[in-house]
Amino acid sequence: MKKFIFLSGIILSLYSCESTTYESLEEPEVITGPVTYNANVKSIIDANCIACHNSESQLIPLETYAQVKDATLNTNLIDRIQRQNGTPGQMPKAGRMSQDKINTILQWSTDGLLEN
Repeated sequence: MKKFIFLSGIILSLYSCESTTYESLEEPEVITGPVTYNANVKSIIDANCIACHNSESQLIPLETYAQVKDATLNTNLIDRIQRQNGTPGQMPKAGRMSQDKINTILQWSTDGLLEN
């Protein structure tokens, strides 16, 4: 009987476990009008890319509007930020950005890579 109660407790405990990520708890950013680098994209790049992609590294720098625009047009930046975790070449290496942030960058590209 004790084993039954113990096993029932474990099963109920495991059944009640739920996987929730912080990403799923974030409120998506509501953007009205066209997406611009200064208003919408710069903060995403600064928070997720600058640590590695700066002028002191050997990687493509992403510190300025011109550098990010060039990387979007002439490298595979869009492809790499959309790759799933664990996929070779996925960026940022520390883990995939939220889909909301990726969508903002995609919309910026669609809207014409506007600066302001």
